[in-house]
Amino acid sequence: MSSIGPRWQIIIQRSAKRVLRRLPRDVVERISIAIEALADNPRPPDSRKLVGYDLYRIRVGDWRIIYALENDQLIIVVVEIGARGQVYRDL
Repeated sequence: MSSIGPRWQIIIQRSAKRVLRRLPRDVVERISIAIEALADNPRPPDSRKLVGYDLYRIRVGDWRIIYALENDQLIIVVVEIGARGQVYRDL
C-alpha cells in the first residue's frame, strides 16, 4: 500500500517503551504494527479523539495506544500504552 501524503515521524515516550518491554512478544508485535501504520495514516478510521484531551487513541485487542499529533511538524508522540481499563486512569 502506498502512502498518499508525507510520512509522519513516530516518537515513543519512555513510559510507553517501558510498558512494551513487559508485554508478551506477540502483543508487542501487534502493537508495533499498529504504531507503524500511524506513520502513513495518523487518524485511521478506528481512532478516536479523547474528550477533554488533545490526544487520540487506537485499539489493538484489549490494549490501547494513546498518542498526540504535532500537525505542524508531522510528528506522532505515543504517550501511553496500556490495558483497556487502566490506560485512561494514567493520563
